[in-house]
Amino acid sequence: MFSLNRVSLIGYQTQPVELRQTPGGTAVTDLNLVVPASFTSGTGEQLTGKGFFTVTVWGGMAEVASQYLRAGGQIFVSGRLQTDSWEDEKSGEKKSKTKIVAQEMILLDSKDGQHSAPAGAELGKCLNRAEIIGNVTKDPEMRTTTSGQNVLTIGVASNEKWKDRQSGEMKERTEFHNVVLWGSLAQDVAKQVKKGSKVFVSGRIQTRSWETQTGSKRTTTEVVADQVSLLGVANTIAQETVSSRGAAPAREREESTPVTADVGAGIPEVQYQSEVKVEDLPF
Repeated sequence: MFSLNRVSLIGYQTQPVELRQTPGGTAVTDLNLVVPASFTSGTGEQLTGKGFFTVTVWGGMAEVASQYLRAGGQIFVSGRLQTDSWEDEKSGEKKSKTKIVAQEMILLDSKDGQHSAPAGAELGKCLNRAEIIGNVTKDPEMRTTTSGQNVLTIGVASNEKWKDRQSGEMKERTEFHNVVLWGSLAQDVAKQVKKGSKVFVSGRIQTRSWETQTGSKRTTTEVVADQVSLLGVANTIAQETVSSRGAAPAREREESTPVTADVGAGIPEVQYQSEVKVEDLPF
């Protein structure tokens, strides 16, 4: 099953880059990005804020980042969401953390540093966009906030396959994404989407933290969706276009002469002659 797990960010590195080496000698580093954001809340209110994201960079990209990316530097990264899980050695508690594994990286600052933004400029916004194609893991359940807003949370699973460089074996990994939807979009998805549905989800990444009743700290990373498309379903407009430009009706196909293996038989030989004369060429 083909799926999509893609994230694009434009943000600022918050601290000096520390390069590490794996036992096999591969360079790796974790970037810590802050991404300023402005967005519309579920109640329609325009809000501003910022998100913090961990981006793991490997190989040559990690070496470039350690050499040229400074604290405060602006950077574009594109990659995939990955959730790592482990068990705390002391408490035995299960923990998890979602990060971005970079596949592309562009340093955005010029050689002479960053320039001041013009007063009132609206073009200085950063980028926070996630796109997922996968299958819904359970039937959606609608909830209502204390203010009366509809909110829906669904799980979407995406698969990734790759070939292990050392063993040559094909491996597969499944990522589970929490997707949050608000308002009318939540209502539409609740009516049309069910467990097993294949969907395209587009939105921004959001990380929330809270404390449980026992005092343990919890964090979760989710995609706040502003677009959801149900995939693998017929579309009336597309079907009309296909039928109007598609194959000939069945009766025409039956009356047409069948094509034989000797497709060249009966076709007269034609001598082609160029309509462009040498003296007409501009050189």
